[in-house]
Amino acid sequence: MNAIRPIRTPGELVETCLVAPEDAPAIQAVAERYAIAISPAMAALIDRNDPNDPIARQFVPDPSELTVMPEERADPIGDLAHSPVEGIVHRYPDRVLLKAVHVCPVYCRFCFRREMVGPQGLGTLSPEAMDQAFAYIAGHPEIWEVILTGGDPLVLSPRRLAEIMERLSTIDHVKIVRFHTRVPVVEPERVNDALIAALKASGKTAYVALHANHPRELTPEARAACARLVDAGIVMISQSVLLKGINDDPDTLAALMRAFVETRVKPYYLHHPDLAPGTSHFRLSIEEGQALVAGLRGRISGLCQPTYILDIPGGYGKAVIGPNAIRESDGCTTVSDFKGGEHVYPPSE
Repeated sequence: MNAIRPIRTPGELVETCLVAPEDAPAIQAVAERYAIAISPAMAALIDRNDPNDPIARQFVPDPSELTVMPEERADPIGDLAHSPVEGIVHRYPDRVLLKAVHVCPVYCRFCFRREMVGPQGLGTLSPEAMDQAFAYIAGHPEIWEVILTGGDPLVLSPRRLAEIMERLSTIDHVKIVRFHTRVPVVEPERVNDALIAALKASGKTAYVALHANHPRELTPEARAACARLVDAGIVMISQSVLLKGINDDPDTLAALMRAFVETRVKPYYLHHPDLAPGTSHFRLSIEEGQALVAGLRGRISGLCQPTYILDIPGGYGKAVIGPNAIRESDGCTTVSDFKGGEHVYPPSE
């Protein structure tokens, strides 16, 4: 029932009871457009008896992915508009994305870079492109942070990662190196001494931003992988996407954020779903998202509160879209408490 190797084809989805045989032709049509990969760890978590299993919804292809809405776009957050050289995205003054690789250990069905990743995506940077990317970073002293993303940078071998980090070590103005990854959750066995040594090879301060969307993803194996990173001095933060049918209820969202904190991962960003092609079945309204985030306030510890954000389409960057607790009217300021009560500030005598 559970895979012992990654599931990558419609036939393997049928063999592992994740797709009914009669549904295979429709799934084949999805596979011809978007990459498929489900790691053994994630396949083992899926409840085959639950047609709405939240782990399956994240990774098992759905024919709905072929329905593209008019507002959806291939590059929903505008990476290409801010890419001065191949592999670099320089949207904010003090930091850049370094997209060294465009493959992942799993392919999320809601991925905002789904047109760029996978076997038919942009691939791994060539040595020449990598040289140009490092030359760009070295030539811009305002760059304080380099964020390795893609794709998932932790699919690279420890040797390749160490080479990247050693090159960053020679650029004095870079102080922080951040990795955006799903690996500690979806392939926790990869987080070994060699990988950790590679992440620390630059001597810079290293952060790992862990992507997980449901508390069941924080298995004992995933928590142990995170512990190995944190115990090695690597700071961990979280990234999640607010997804219809997966985590769009207060109990699940609260459990996810608590699971992060228990694992020594600081909740960081809760993303509103991006306008990637074929993902409308995952999106809820911003108003619904704001209500969910407001429901976390007072319900769970301040340590567990993420920042709800929207990446503005077209490459204009992130905007904080959480509920506003303050209203101004006729020179009077009203503040809402976590129970929904309203209070004048400053209080009247």
